[in-house]
Amino acid sequence: MNDFEASLPLGKQTPYKAEYDPALLCPFPRQLKRDEIGVTGDLPFYGVDLWNAYELSWLTPLGKPVVAMGEFRFPCTSPNLIESKSFKLYLNSFNQTHCPDPEAAATLMKQDLSAAAGTSVEVSLLEAGQFEQLQFGQLPGRCIDEQDLEIDRYDLDAGVLKGAADGNRTVDETLHSHLLKSNCLVTSQPDWGSLMIRYRGPKIDEAALLRYLISFRQHNEFHEQCVERIFVDLQRYCQPEQLTVYARYTRRGGLDINPFRSNFETEIENIRLARQ
Repeated sequence: MNDFEASLPLGKQTPYKAEYDPALLCPFPRQLKRDEIGVTGDLPFYGVDLWNAYELSWLTPLGKPVVAMGEFRFPCTSPNLIESKSFKLYLNSFNQTHCPDPEAAATLMKQDLSAAAGTSVEVSLLEAGQFEQLQFGQLPGRCIDEQDLEIDRYDLDAGVLKGAADGNRTVDETLHSHLLKSNCLVTSQPDWGSLMIRYRGPKIDEAALLRYLISFRQHNEFHEQCVERIFVDLQRYCQPEQLTVYARYTRRGGLDINPFRSNFETEIENIRLARQ
């Protein structure tokens, strides 16, 4: 752990402020971890980090509580990502804060999150009367989890992708797995996720792909960084012409994080899975 990572509020006893405080937000420079995977200069992908917040509340001018849900989209081109515990603490600081209406709350959140991320962030709030609009969905494509594999290693190993691409077969397919698990960068708390991979190029051996995803099981890294690592490793070893990597992580502290990276798609649906 470097000095910057040690300064994060992760894993430390933290007072919960119930009144608005944008200083609670903790930016984390994306480039610190991109350097580790060899991503410098122009990004090999574009995309967003799509966050859903399920525990939003503030007070009306008369003091009556309001509850809401939120969707936040952070461009992957932003200089900083937001450390999740600090995001939770920031959102909780609205609990005893008076806002005239949801639009004012959203405007304030957009202002603060954009300043912390270093670029414009999209904020959408859903009021309680709109909650019924939300439905569970499923990741598209074929699930690769039913393979009968013997697994005896759980340390990150991109080397299992060597030779996984069949240069004699070009395919256009979408695959997904629910077996992704990584750990928090600082506290090592488990992060559970489902992952979609859509690509066009040499056929990727599904056994090798699943072994690779399972090798994240003891790996410590933020959600966004795991997805970028997967994207870069697949590009390096399998060389698809087109590639999308999209993860749906289960929530913690009322937040779920869903990073999307692609070199050919610009939009992704906010598909809420049953585990979320």
